[in-house]
Amino acid sequence: MIKGKFIDNLPKVYGIYTGGFLVFIILMAIAEQAGMSAKLIGIFFVAFTVLIYALIGWLSRTLQVDAYYVAGRQVPTVFNGMATAADWMSGASFVAMAGGIYFKGYGYMALLVGWTGGYVLVASLLAPYLRKFGCYTVPDFIGTRYGGNLARFSAVIVLTVASFTYVTAQINATGTIASVALDIPFGVAVYVGLASILMCSMLGGMRAVTWTQVAQYIVLIIAYLLPVFWISSKLGAGFFPHFMLADEVARITELEGQFGFVKNSAADLATVPKGLAGITKAHSSVNATPWAFISLAVCMMAGTASLPHVMMRYFTTPSVRTARRSVGWSLFFIFLLYSSAPMLATLSKLSLIDPTLPTGIIGKTIAEVQAIDWYQNWNQANLMFISDFNGNGTLELNEFFMGGKAVVLATPEIAGLPYVISGLVAAGGMAAAMSTADGLVLAISNALSHDIYYKIINPKAETAKRLIVARVLLVLIGFAGATIAALEIQGILGSVIWAFDFAMSGLFFPLVLGVWWKRANAPGAVAGMLLGLISGTAYLIWVRSGGAGFLGITQLTFGIVGAAVSLVSMIVVSLITAAPDSATQKMVDDVRIPSGKTVLAQK
Repeated sequence: MIKGKFIDNLPKVYGIYTGGFLVFIILMAIAEQAGMSAKLIGIFFVAFTVLIYALIGWLSRTLQVDAYYVAGRQVPTVFNGMATAADWMSGASFVAMAGGIYFKGYGYMALLVGWTGGYVLVASLLAPYLRKFGCYTVPDFIGTRYGGNLARFSAVIVLTVASFTYVTAQINATGTIASVALDIPFGVAVYVGLASILMCSMLGGMRAVTWTQVAQYIVLIIAYLLPVFWISSKLGAGFFPHFMLADEVARITELEGQFGFVKNSAADLATVPKGLAGITKAHSSVNATPWAFISLAVCMMAGTASLPHVMMRYFTTPSVRTARRSVGWSLFFIFLLYSSAPMLATLSKLSLIDPTLPTGIIGKTIAEVQAIDWYQNWNQANLMFISDFNGNGTLELNEFFMGGKAVVLATPEIAGLPYVISGLVAAGGMAAAMSTADGLVLAISNALSHDIYYKIINPKAETAKRLIVARVLLVLIGFAGATIAALEIQGILGSVIWAFDFAMSGLFFPLVLGVWWKRANAPGAVAGMLLGLISGTAYLIWVRSGGAGFLGITQLTFGIVGAAVSLVSMIVVSLITAAPDSATQKMVDDVRIPSGKTVLAQK
């Protein structure tokens, strides 16, 4: 009854929450005017929002399997769309994507095209049908559709590789934000971020994650859009800058030509801290060729339709119809941020290099720029660097370096906005990284606890024991992810792209053919998953080790190799082995019928 009342009053509950958050922003703005330090404002923003998420997680605690794994299958369409958008709007989307566009130009717009377009595949090929199936996890669908523990186990392997790669990037993002906002070392900050993530998901599973993600979406979208509109108005690009993007990009190109660009020597770059990039011309993107753009977009589309934490969100809706409508709402809420990322990158670069703006630094003396407060703050965080390579004492284009992670986080300060906006952006970035990390860690732990422990090892396990196993695994996986993230083996954006390629390599065709090809069988699915993952991984290792690659396929698009091998091997093995029995083929037919009971409820 209490649960039902909460569902019925969701608009009022989150309306009050949004109003309360806006009041908190106003109070922090008043505190800043009264003299509160920037450091204290950042701490208040991060701590306040994280504590709210933890409170939601505590209030959503449950001992019911259905609630823990799929939020009781009662999440309304619009709110599932918001939760999915938050699940999707990772640290890469919020913190790193604008940085990629900033430094590499239009080629990284392929990420926007692929990540958004992937939801078309989700809506048309998978989400409604997996919801009709009635499973708890993606390996649950694979194991029941194809039959046998080997198929289920293979799906868990692919899920774990892809999701773990992804979650290390999110913990990296939480660590970056926590280290700046709380002024603590990055190696410590990743574990602070991990503790925040676990507080949201450990006790309530999918139910806690769902209601936390709705709250996180509200924070992150306010934190992303408010600076864009404010900076745009301040720089004269209009209050709604999206329609002026072409003009602003043309202005940047003109300024870069005016200042000239001197390529840094190897000796210069050897002195630049690891992970920082200089201001470069937009057309220097590594993805500037049509094939590179298209191939990256294709990988992101197929990866989107393969990532288990995305598919899990549609298991929580009340019906097949609401699952399909939920995808549409997801796209709308995602569009609000994705349409603004290129504008934010453009406004950030314009703020730095336009000499007619009070924020412009190119052409000023290096000593003058090094004395600016925001530069000193971000230099101490090892996310900005200046050196007089050209020896003339004047800052030129090739002498300013910035980490991609700093583009979104530092732009409000660079543009001269009140520090309260920087605190808001830090809270938004934390919300984005936490929401995705919650979904990913939950996807891995649920697959291991439900599909390995319960379905394979101990089918008679009691509910309480199953949930204890799930929660212990949640902590262990999160700790492992934080430990890897602390090593900074790969940047946030690179790790995320790899995760999509891993998922595409092993799961895309087994999922799609599982719904649309009745002849697909267990041996074919196992071959497709394992050979796809192995071949894609092998190609990545080869290219990373200095291999030339072929057909323009890079370390960012190795999923093309894995998926191609997966498709061919799945079709060939399925055709040379026995067809699925009539009951399985009837089950596939039933999955495609929107109405009626779920498939698992009929068994």
